[in-house]
Amino acid sequence: MKRKPIYLTREGYESLKREYEELRNKLFYDVAERIKEARELGDLSENSEYDEAKNEQGRLDSRIRELESILDNAEIIDEGEEVTEVSLGCKVILKNTDTGEERTLVIVNPAEADIFKGKVSVESPIGKGVLGKKVGDVVRVRTPKGVQTYKIMGISR
Repeated sequence: MKRKPIYLTREGYESLKREYEELRNKLFYDVAERIKEARELGDLSENSEYDEAKNEQGRLDSRIRELESILDNAEIIDEGEEVTEVSLGCKVILKNTDTGEERTLVIVNPAEADIFKGKVSVESPIGKGVLGKKVGDVVRVRTPKGVQTYKIMGISR
């Protein structure tokens, strides 16, 4: 049963798919081998290597299940369509009205968010603030630095 769609950029989908494959391989080969080696050491009740490997197995399994859910419900955003207002998958050029500083952000699903790559979650304060806005609109956003005012200078896919 397919749940609510999770909208991802093509790049984000491919990145999550690669992570999924890497984790599956690591879980099934590396961690399984560590568990096997730890079992061979004997008494499992005081075997920290075994406990650590089992804990890592649990973490990897949890992330794999999360990625499976995201990928199963993913819908790729059509990056070819022209946009007139900010929506998921848009690249937005913002100008801070106080400092004049411009920055370009991509509005993405929370699963793709990476502030160091300029990818901001649609659920973040900035993401929520610019969603549905058009070029020329001014938005006020509460950030960790306080309330910031931005003018939308450009929108593209």
